[in-house]
Amino acid sequence: MSDLLRRARALPLLLLLAACAAFQPAADQSPPIVFVHGNGDTAALWHTTAWRFESNGYDRKLLHAVDFTNPLARSEDAKPQPLRSSTADQMAELAREVAEVRRLTGRDKVALIGSSRGANTIRNYLKNGGGAAFVSHAILSGGTNHGVSDWEETRGSEFNAKGAFLTQLNAGPDEVVAGVRFMTIRSDNNDKYAHPDGMFLGKPGRPTHVGYDGPELKGAQNVVIPKIDHRETAFGPLAFAEMYRFIAGRAPARTDIAPEAEVVLNGKVNAVPGGVPSNLPVAGAKVEIYAVSAATGARIGAAAHAKSTGGDGLWGPFRAQPGTYYEFVIQAPGHAITHIYRSPFPRSSDIVHLRPASLAKGDETAGSVVMITRPRGYFGHGRDTFLLDAKVPPGINQGVPGASSGKLLLPDGPLRPVPARFNDETITLQNWPAKDNHVVIGEFHF
Repeated sequence: MSDLLRRARALPLLLLLAACAAFQPAADQSPPIVFVHGNGDTAALWHTTAWRFESNGYDRKLLHAVDFTNPLARSEDAKPQPLRSSTADQMAELAREVAEVRRLTGRDKVALIGSSRGANTIRNYLKNGGGAAFVSHAILSGGTNHGVSDWEETRGSEFNAKGAFLTQLNAGPDEVVAGVRFMTIRSDNNDKYAHPDGMFLGKPGRPTHVGYDGPELKGAQNVVIPKIDHRETAFGPLAFAEMYRFIAGRAPARTDIAPEAEVVLNGKVNAVPGGVPSNLPVAGAKVEIYAVSAATGARIGAAAHAKSTGGDGLWGPFRAQPGTYYEFVIQAPGHAITHIYRSPFPRSSDIVHLRPASLAKGDETAGSVVMITRPRGYFGHGRDTFLLDAKVPPGINQGVPGASSGKLLLPDGPLRPVPARFNDETITLQNWPAKDNHVVIGEFHF
């Protein structure tokens, strides 16, 4: 056979191999992503966003979320405050996380995606911490980039528009850092922290002097998504589509979540010392997980998983059954026995972190304390349906969505179903008694 003929016969195979190389999964060519949570928050808020990236071909090994030790900001950035962090503290922790992700993945650069205060941390790291050499993309969702107010009495806060921290970050003709691609995502006028009125800062009617466009940056690609709230700028499906497009260079194939046949869950029990949220692990916490009836919330059999945490606070791993509703029971020293009812987990995650609750003053006299919570968004009157025991929970404000949880105090009575509904999804709880130090929570993924 002539050499020319051999090359001619090999050509179709070569073309096929070239085509296959051109259509490798997105993760093969995409940077690792480090998700950066906001003020008082936890890495757990990112698990649904990670699921969406995975559902579009991103390798789970390339998806990482920092869990800041003390996530709550100081009242004044320059003054130490117990269990709170400065901008310098946050920057140092993010730098360590980026270095570790680069080591684990062997990649030179990462993409950073931040929510709310996370935008401050990312910008500080890029401008003042040498991070620009290690970062390809920065996506700032609902960032407090121009503060939440410019009030004189809060001038020392990192969130003050005229304070020292934001003034230096925003100095110069552009508000971005050379060599890094920047995108901001904001709501049109539905973000509680980009609002001209101080109602969400406890000063209704007082001008904040911060506009709806406060999250935007000069020099960035600035995206506006109508009607979404502060947290949905980071954790909602429309925000995800913009994130994916910015990093991958094309629209995602889907914004829903592709289910996995095998679901393995893990996470930490995190401490809440003196009511201050932290991401410090709790040793000696007992976690039990029960399969429950979707209709009644009643347990189905014995605990499917039980573990007492060690020094790392890890409560798993736990192999969950697809389509099954679960009750997580956390018993941690100094806290109420916390029952968290969850809808089915479609995919695996190792950042299903748990924070035990405490009874508020006076709640112990109720028959039971039941809550509905949506950590990745707020409840909006007229936009959403949110019901607890067929009632709209009190205390959820009208107008711009600003509350992510609601609570009912129920009278004494035997265990019974208590439905919690958010839009088209219902999770059924049981009314465990407050007199025995129980708090009951229905937590929605989305």
